[in-house]
Amino acid sequence: MVALGGFPNLSPIFPKLAAMSEAGGTRIQLCGRFVVRLDGQRVEEALPGDKGQLLFAYLVLNRLRRIDRDELLIAVYGEDATPGHHPRLSVLLSKLRRVIGSERLTGRAQLELVLPAGVFVDVEVALEGLHRAESHVAAGEWAEAWGPAGIAYHVASRPLLQGHDQPWLDEWRRRLDDVRLRGLECFAAARLGLGGPTLPQAADCARQLIELAPFRETGYLILMKALAEGGNVAEALRVYDGLRLMLRDELGIAPSPAVQSVYRGLLGETTAV
Repeated sequence: MVALGGFPNLSPIFPKLAAMSEAGGTRIQLCGRFVVRLDGQRVEEALPGDKGQLLFAYLVLNRLRRIDRDELLIAVYGEDATPGHHPRLSVLLSKLRRVIGSERLTGRAQLELVLPAGVFVDVEVALEGLHRAESHVAAGEWAEAWGPAGIAYHVASRPLLQGHDQPWLDEWRRRLDDVRLRGLECFAAARLGLGGPTLPQAADCARQLIELAPFRETGYLILMKALAEGGNVAEALRVYDGLRLMLRDELGIAPSPAVQSVYRGLLGETTAV
């Protein structure tokens, strides 16, 4: 799979992605196409309808703790849920247990989803990838950063539980939007750090960042550096000027000290020439 900004095929970058897809196991995909594979068997179609999907997804995203029934009631039926919804929830939980196995959904008053070690959950993979990418970028380990950054970006770019609408989903979607942007930042920074033939990819990703988040200065900073290192100082200066005017007109502020520092360095290059 090839994506924007020159992101590579995911499987060679993150072997667990390929292993879970091809060798069975337990694989849960909540972003993009909804997929639930348990012990090598696809079971998402057997879940009890839309409410069953919501219930299962909430349990997955909160699987490291026990959850009160009242919390599950609101997660599935919304803030308008009443005590009269409790029997419906009980029926829903019974149906879910029959699909996934009672050993995977434990408890009565408080419930917990128990998944095997090494389970693939795409949202968790995105969060893990971002953490790894940002750690590598902070250490200047550019070659190690771009793979997990690409994973975080790709997963978070897909819609979470498309077709469903609950306040807790909005919170997760905002979180994944942030993962997407930060993953793209890490990928662009890694390509910039590697330099040479990867500079055009860094510039492309920086332009995507600017398009996705025009008030986020990281994209402008990376684009200025990529253009300058590629020998196009004049265009880098134009990027700065565009940012300066936009921030002045829209927010009444100047670019950050970090961006201004790069700009002064570019002016020094033009003066030297």
